[in-house]
Amino acid sequence: MKEVKDLSKDELRDFLADASKNWLSHDGLWFRAVEDKFGIEAAMELDRKAWEKFTVIEAKRIMKRLGMEPGGGIPALVQALKFRLYAYINIQEVAEMSETHCVFRMNSCRVQEARQRQGLPDFPCKPIGIVEYSGFARTIDPRIKTTCLTCPPDSHPSDVWCAWEFKIES
Repeated sequence: MKEVKDLSKDELRDFLADASKNWLSHDGLWFRAVEDKFGIEAAMELDRKAWEKFTVIEAKRIMKRLGMEPGGGIPALVQALKFRLYAYINIQEVAEMSETHCVFRMNSCRVQEARQRQGLPDFPCKPIGIVEYSGFARTIDPRIKTTCLTCPPDSHPSDVWCAWEFKIES
């Protein structure tokens, strides 16, 4: 019988992608259950509260795994974004980068694309995204300020679901 420790590098990558998909599926199923029972406003409020905590936990675990200390600036943030669970299941890019600024874009989003396939409107994730990305960036470096450039329910280009600007101001 095969165990995780016996998997090849490629099999481990596939396992990580599946685990990321499972995490996202659970998140979506939880959200829909709360929405069905208590309504969209309650689901959004509770989801926001969960993301406030989860994004910090995820950032801290990534930092520990990579041996990062808080305060690494934009380069540390860009590195950490590559290790988020989303990075294994969505297509994302850093469109601009300097020592004090970057623009991060989510070009393909499993949540939004699943909704499209089901004939549903875009999920209005901006309020949750603000909490999520701001908290993640602030955990990496408390000096980083996060600005949402676009995120549903905002209109967005067809090749970008959401975009975020991260800055360290002097």
